[in-house]
Amino acid sequence: MSTNLLTYYEAIEKASADMLDAARAGNWEHVIKLEGACVLLISQLKNAARGNALSVEESQLKSRIMKRILVNDAEIRHLAEPWLEDLDHMMAGKPKTLH
Repeated sequence: MSTNLLTYYEAIEKASADMLDAARAGNWEHVIKLEGACVLLISQLKNAARGNALSVEESQLKSRIMKRILVNDAEIRHLAEPWLEDLDHMMAGKPKTLH
């Protein structure tokens, strides 16, 4: 069963890498779509993890996967900052200023 858990972590990592690719391309609609897929995978992982433990080796692999996910997430957030600022300005009815 623990191998199945790692499959979820790997799927989440793949989705986060795809999100990063979409963010780099400026395809924010696809980023949001993939984020929804991540939410579903995380929910499924939580259900599958109940009462199932990982071995030491599997826990180490999980940690490496989680670190890569966090690195992807940090870069996505960095790329999203200007986009989110533009969105805030549009929502507030403020024109975009050029620097």
